[in-house]
Amino acid sequence: MTTTQQSYAMIFNVPGLRNSGPNHWQSHWETSHPQLVQRIEQANWAAPECMAWTDRLQEVLAPLPTSAVVLTGHSVGCAAIANWYGRFGQSIRGALLVAPSDVEHPNYPSYIKGFAPLHLKKLPFRTIVVASDNDHVVSIDRARYFAECWGSEWVVLSNAGHIEDRSGYGHWEEGWALVQSLLG
Repeated sequence: MTTTQQSYAMIFNVPGLRNSGPNHWQSHWETSHPQLVQRIEQANWAAPECMAWTDRLQEVLAPLPTSAVVLTGHSVGCAAIANWYGRFGQSIRGALLVAPSDVEHPNYPSYIKGFAPLHLKKLPFRTIVVASDNDHVVSIDRARYFAECWGSEWVVLSNAGHIEDRSGYGHWEEGWALVQSLLG
């Protein structure tokens, strides 16, 4: 990434349920690139509520030049990004959507509220959906369906679980390269 791109780019992590711990790839990216990557904090990480989470995204993003913004979502953070766009219609530079939760699944936790129905229309900015073929939160077929609906590029990781630190995705340099491609 060039210095000019770096000066005008802002990357915001949108973690999922219970936030991203210190060994999660989102946390590593914030530590490794503190001038470039920030976390969008939520008031309630333990019981996500779509209206509150999307309001918070809008509060952070509304005053910014959104053509410079890249969002990196994980799990229910991906649903927050899709539903944020569905509510506010604000375009951004791009989004990396990793292990998107299937918020419409009949067995989805009831303490995660309001994310269904998931916004499933084409997003007017570049997106990359990364999914694992053995994720316990979303089937590979549903993740592919989300990618098709959103008009996303599609990346499949083999045996990557929920693509978090417990699945061996701490620093996750390949993911950082995907973010770089969204900035380019």
